[in-house]
Amino acid sequence: MMQRQQTLNTSLPQTTSARYNHASWEAKRRFLRFLLRTIGMTLLVKLDGVEGVENIPTQGPAILYINHIAFVDPVVIVHVVPRNIVPLAKIEVYDYPIVGLIPRLWGVIPVRREEFDRRAVQQVLEVLRAGEIVLVAPEGTRRLALSQAKEGIAYLAARSGAPLIPTAVWGTVGFPAFRTAQRWKQPGVQVRFGKPFRYRPDLKRPSKEELRLMTDEAMYVLAALLPPELRGVYSDLSQATQTTFEWL
Repeated sequence: MMQRQQTLNTSLPQTTSARYNHASWEAKRRFLRFLLRTIGMTLLVKLDGVEGVENIPTQGPAILYINHIAFVDPVVIVHVVPRNIVPLAKIEVYDYPIVGLIPRLWGVIPVRREEFDRRAVQQVLEVLRAGEIVLVAPEGTRRLALSQAKEGIAYLAARSGAPLIPTAVWGTVGFPAFRTAQRWKQPGVQVRFGKPFRYRPDLKRPSKEELRLMTDEAMYVLAALLPPELRGVYSDLSQATQTTFEWL
């Protein structure tokens, strides 16, 4: 049982590698978290509530997977998780003026979304082997309600053996609210961490069909944590099955 608690650059940013060293990133990330906690969240987002933090393991690898509504979603998750985590982000983020410095400093893993990005996969597996938590948005793009997720989340979890932690976030639309004070008077962001689970060991090298089922089963778990109006294509929870994973 776990303890709970745009023009692209021609080369990928050097964030992680086969020589990934957890300790070399920790101090830098702690400092950035301090800035996020003391300055960033005060200016960027109104946070109303967080549930299920006890489901985050105090140590060891895990894959946090989220629905993705707004640009600030990963920022909120990085803030509320009690450990440093390593998000994945589309590679275009690195080319954003000013903002693009943050993923470079943090060591965010860049992903080419329109292809099977072998380099990104290798980076994720290295981070997990180092005992860290990665943050993944399985849909691959921002949408208000859930759309069909890509199978990458199941592939990474199956290959690594790392547990999955479903993480629902909502209320982020309109943040950061630089231009109007009205948004700050409205309901803020809610985060809900679900119970962790792990795919069955015999599914370490799943077929394409198995990957699809594994992904959809994981997304139904996530959908159950969200308000009904945000569940999208996973709205009918009566269709949810749990044949490919085991609760922890």
